[in-house]
Amino acid sequence: MKNICPVEKNKEYVVDVQGMGYEGEGVSKVENFTVFIPGALENEKVKIRIVKINKNFGFGKLLEVLKPSPDRAEPECGIYRRCGGCQLQHLSYGAQLEFKRNRVEDCLRRIGKLDGFVLHETIGMDNPYRYRNKVQLPVGSRDGKAVIGFYAQRSHDIIDMDSCLIQNETADRVIGIVRGWMDRYGIEAYDEHGNSGTVRNIMVREGFRTGEVMVVIVTRTRQMPHSDELVEALRSGIKGITSIIQNINPKQTNVILSDECITLWGSDTISDYIGEFRFNISPLSFFQVNPVQTEVLYAKALEYAGLTGNETVFDAYCGTGTITLFLSRKAKKVYGVEIVPQAIENARINAEQNGVENAEFIVGEAEKVIPDLIKHGARADVVVVDPPRKGCGIELLEAIAGIAPKRIVYVSCDPGTLARDLGILKDLGYETKEVQPVDMFPMTGHVETVVLLAK
Repeated sequence: MKNICPVEKNKEYVVDVQGMGYEGEGVSKVENFTVFIPGALENEKVKIRIVKINKNFGFGKLLEVLKPSPDRAEPECGIYRRCGGCQLQHLSYGAQLEFKRNRVEDCLRRIGKLDGFVLHETIGMDNPYRYRNKVQLPVGSRDGKAVIGFYAQRSHDIIDMDSCLIQNETADRVIGIVRGWMDRYGIEAYDEHGNSGTVRNIMVREGFRTGEVMVVIVTRTRQMPHSDELVEALRSGIKGITSIIQNINPKQTNVILSDECITLWGSDTISDYIGEFRFNISPLSFFQVNPVQTEVLYAKALEYAGLTGNETVFDAYCGTGTITLFLSRKAKKVYGVEIVPQAIENARINAEQNGVENAEFIVGEAEKVIPDLIKHGARADVVVVDPPRKGCGIELLEAIAGIAPKRIVYVSCDPGTLARDLGILKDLGYETKEVQPVDMFPMTGHVETVVLLAK
């Protein structure tokens, strides 16, 4: 007999919110049917309208909060409820930190089947606003005028904005200059449906310690009309401007940047510091977007590595060598492995300019490079992994366990894949000892985690 869904689309309901989903949305049940409600908080009574129904769950639009949570906060951003850049401004910051800790714990216990570990409180920020040193914004048009902002949640509708409370204030000024330039000279915004127009995206990067600013204009076409006027406007209007770059991306794709960059004015790169180390940052470089919390994250990874100066360390997924350089301060030798050749080239330059001589960087898949290092006599006392959101390949986890390091330090940006991998490592003989969540992205549902595992 076919199950009848207990809710109807476009119908209103009054529900109790019983929990929080992984993106910070409220979770309710209507006759055992799960409904996700963005903007609702645990322990609230709310009025909703059902806007979407899937096989096993639905989505409700929050219409009214009838009984608010004591953790509810008034968002400081005027476009918060329409913009998809943040998910948690309606939750007090202390409760955000608790939510992220609970999310990590739930994943480790439910997915990883782990217990017996020490889970610390989430390390938050003194000021959880204006923390991003990089922002990428789509550009569109409405009624013949340029619109620049984040997409609305689950859509490609651009919410036009003048200011964003989680990005640096320099980016706000760049948005105003670029919008004014486009409107003044009739520069067409990109139309993703017709793959037409000129300006697709704006990217702004700022060195928080150096004050150096890079502006990247992503265009569909090589020709960018009135580019000289834009350069002049940015140079006169942006303090610390160091680099103005055009990135040419003609493909009909959601990927923001292509490999082709033209420096319109200034340097090809800017620089910034993490701790004592100085890094050059190109338009295509990966560099952590929250420099304050990056130092916290890396310091915790270094602490968990427990180095005394006699250890050999493998750093898998090393990127441009940021964690590798931190580890080099207290290790005898560090091997950084990364599949992206440009990242390894940047890592070698970063090591050289910081006078680091005990770090060696190798291009290739960590799953293949590390076993080859072992075959040629390399041994690791400590292994550090900082994988992308999809987590580690099982071949790498098996290779790491095969060389039996004393400690493994796992830096994760996704609690779900972290929990899966820790469960695999448990079966391979490694116990999860300590877990430290770090709030790298306040006002959003994302959380970084550093984990210490021991043989």
